[in-house]
Amino acid sequence: MHLRLTVAAALAACGLLAAAPALAGPGDAPADRRHDEQRSLHPQHTSGDQPGPVAPLAPLFGGRSTQTLMASWQVAPGVQFRQWSQTDARGPIVAHLLTINPRTPGLKIDYASMGAVRRTAPVPSILAKNNAVAGVNGDFYDIGHTGAPLGLGKDRQLGLLHARQGGWNNAFYIDRRGRAGIGDLPMTARIRFHRDLTITNLNSPFVTPGGIGIYTHRWGRTAGYGVTQGQRQQVRQVTVERGRVVMNRRKLSEGTDIAGLVIIGRGDSAAQLRRELPVGTRVSVQRTLAGDPQMAISGNRFLVSDGIIHVVDDREMHPRTAIGVDSDTGEVLLLVVDGRSSSSRGYTMVELANLMIDLGADEAVNLDGGGSSTMVGRRGTRTRVLNRPSDGFLRSVANAIEVTYTPPKG
Repeated sequence: MHLRLTVAAALAACGLLAAAPALAGPGDAPADRRHDEQRSLHPQHTSGDQPGPVAPLAPLFGGRSTQTLMASWQVAPGVQFRQWSQTDARGPIVAHLLTINPRTPGLKIDYASMGAVRRTAPVPSILAKNNAVAGVNGDFYDIGHTGAPLGLGKDRQLGLLHARQGGWNNAFYIDRRGRAGIGDLPMTARIRFHRDLTITNLNSPFVTPGGIGIYTHRWGRTAGYGVTQGQRQQVRQVTVERGRVVMNRRKLSEGTDIAGLVIIGRGDSAAQLRRELPVGTRVSVQRTLAGDPQMAISGNRFLVSDGIIHVVDDREMHPRTAIGVDSDTGEVLLLVVDGRSSSSRGYTMVELANLMIDLGADEAVNLDGGGSSTMVGRRGTRTRVLNRPSDGFLRSVANAIEVTYTPPKG
């Protein structure tokens, strides 16, 4: 039995609910400028940062709700799809659910992308690379700028692709034993023999102010001052090839391939890089995620933790994508709620958390929403988009969560 506890109910009764604040990275300042920067780089609800319609007041103690099953089938062994419509006092929604048993032989849940961290593509194209049977869009990303995801991503085969020391690490993961979980996964990274150099970012859309970012060939081509949010003073780039520093300069490169490593410093860290990594210095970088999971991908907020709701925004309605874990069964729940249409109004964050609990999730995290919300699944031999993306076309996104199935031999 899931206990639904939230401060939202009490606040709604008093009419005090407000949109939840956007997350900010560690070390960001001053406050006014930080807010402007974070609005573009840390979208509150969707990578498009489009304001959502305000939800009408709902009855304090619930209200009449009707639900109609629209479709249901087995996508693959261990993967079940269900689609339904639901109408309550606020209006109609259409929801799409993939229920996945990760213990099914031959079934895997993994991080998916087009290869380069900053390369975007529609979800079906991303999932087609590994012949996935199902999946959804993943993390929020730096739309209109670098294209890179804001948080962390670890692929079973490619390893840790991008991450942050802190600030955007609320993640879904598969641990070393193959169990699904949701939790905070900070990155730990260091340059060997230079422990006083604090690594804050790996292949991130921007380097935390005052921090140091590492960029590898997985990033794609260099993005110049885009990764310093336009800052040109007190920045430094160190270029490493074959394990040695070959360049240490103030100018940041743009549009060039990365053969080894590019290390970017901002503020005091730029001065540290100038002093400690002169040309010829040997450089070896070690990096890992907490718990060393097999795969991981982040969202922006925990919706549910140990059965308790962790969001308070019951105002703005958007298309939504979420992932949850049923601790009793070990099943993974991938949910998309359509929005911005007459047939589906979208959900608030509180409504999304409530639905995840109703579906059996003890833990859940919010993924990118709005026009990014896309679910793909197979029926028979055909793989297609199962929901109705609100843009009216398939948006190119940074990454996805994929489900693959290979029949066991013998």
